[in-house]
Amino acid sequence: MYRLNGRCIFYLYAFVNKYLCASSNKYFVEKSNFVDQIRIFCRSGHGGAGNKHFLRNKFTALGGPDGGDGGRGAHIILKGNSNLWTLLHLRYFKNILAEDGEKGGATNSTGKDGKDIIIEVPLGTIARDEETGEQEVEILEDGQQVVWMPGGKGGLGNAHFATPTNQAPEYAQPGLPGVEGWKVLELKVLADVGLVGFPNAGKSTLLSVITAAKPKIANYAFTTLTPNLGMVAYRDGKSFCIADLPGIIEGAAEGKGLGHRFLRHIERNSLLLFLIPADSNDHRKEYDILVNELEKFNPELLHKQFIIAISKSDMLDDELKTEIKKQLPADIPSLFISSVTNQGLTELKDLIWKSLNEKQLH
Repeated sequence: MYRLNGRCIFYLYAFVNKYLCASSNKYFVEKSNFVDQIRIFCRSGHGGAGNKHFLRNKFTALGGPDGGDGGRGAHIILKGNSNLWTLLHLRYFKNILAEDGEKGGATNSTGKDGKDIIIEVPLGTIARDEETGEQEVEILEDGQQVVWMPGGKGGLGNAHFATPTNQAPEYAQPGLPGVEGWKVLELKVLADVGLVGFPNAGKSTLLSVITAAKPKIANYAFTTLTPNLGMVAYRDGKSFCIADLPGIIEGAAEGKGLGHRFLRHIERNSLLLFLIPADSNDHRKEYDILVNELEKFNPELLHKQFIIAISKSDMLDDELKTEIKKQLPADIPSLFISSVTNQGLTELKDLIWKSLNEKQLH
């Protein structure tokens, strides 16, 4: 089988970008390395034609039909690979054309099947038809293989059509055509927890403190241009995955800011952690705006578990914390944290773990 494994391509590409690109191109490198959607033309193989043949050799002058069946056209298969985190490697394959099955042979020999093409994709990838928008495949597990575009069935040879009244059929079946069309592969990040907040709310700083991830951190909006993933080490060797998502602004569901391009990554998260900075002018209004943008993008997001964390809380005294607490929804768990002083981070991890596993606990 042919395998489109992009790991080698990706590492070579990353090496060249790291050492040859000038510092002025850092934005381009970051943007290019994370590819979460591609458009690609795919065609599975056509089935081979059945053979119209009659047995002829030195012992048999007028033998019966012995035409073999055509081979099956090659499938296009999607396979989950947990070592991939982006669709970058598929950027270089604009057309994926699978082999056709071979024509049937004499003496009832079946033609060779086309060689299947396996496309390795990161977990969380879905495949859609561009014209209809219909979701065709979803890959969620490492090693999971799904026949995305089946190859055409091979045609029957003329030996299948022989009857007592028609002992020498002069026809065979053609192979069935494969499937073709423009397809869209879309990656939705798989993580237990998604960090939701306005730009510069402290999401990347929190991720860098509680995980080994090294996201870009700076004091300006939209520092994070692509999702960053990190594993949080919990008690007794347990862990959970957290994703730092690009900041949401009011109007994101209509495409403002980074728009809905990254809002879809939130759909995969089991729990959403709303990060609101302590120096916000109106903490409740900021939370309501974030929830409103999520609802406009996909109302089902409101069924997820929510936690509110007030970041940069080292600048607050107890009186201010009490006032802010009164503004927040009473039915949503909330707490005060500081990534600089580690204030409340242990309690935050405890709350997240309890929320993620509360169904199992009951």
